[in-house]
Amino acid sequence: MEQRISVVTIGVADLERSQRFYEQGLGWTVGYTGEQIKFFQLNGLIFGLYPRDALAEDAQVPNERTGFSGVTLAYCARSKEDVDEVLERAEDEGAHIIKPAQDVFWGGYSGYFSDPDGHLWEVAYNPDWKIDEKGNVYLDAP
Repeated sequence: MEQRISVVTIGVADLERSQRFYEQGLGWTVGYTGEQIKFFQLNGLIFGLYPRDALAEDAQVPNERTGFSGVTLAYCARSKEDVDEVLERAEDEGAHIIKPAQDVFWGGYSGYFSDPDGHLWEVAYNPDWKIDEKGNVYLDAP
């Protein structure tokens, strides 16, 4: 297997509500919309929204949710100001701020929000990572 991720799909309770949140709250553009799926083309990755119960059924696992799932999604911002702006916009569109943005132990600046279905997003600025003009993130400068 090549060292990459092609698609991240999250299970949601209300597909239309989640699409509105990602479009209006985060400013993303949906690339494909089907009756039960929404896909957003990101830089080199596809992000999908799918009904939670159907996603659990497809994976053949119980549709049970209790507490922290052990997974967070992250957006790497270009500056501390960008972190603040993203968190504010997400909150304005229905996100719940879990951890306000703050300087963190690893030398960066980050905060967390949960989307309308409780999926955790970290919005972080890491001064040691480089982001190219397309939004690709590098541990070392390309």
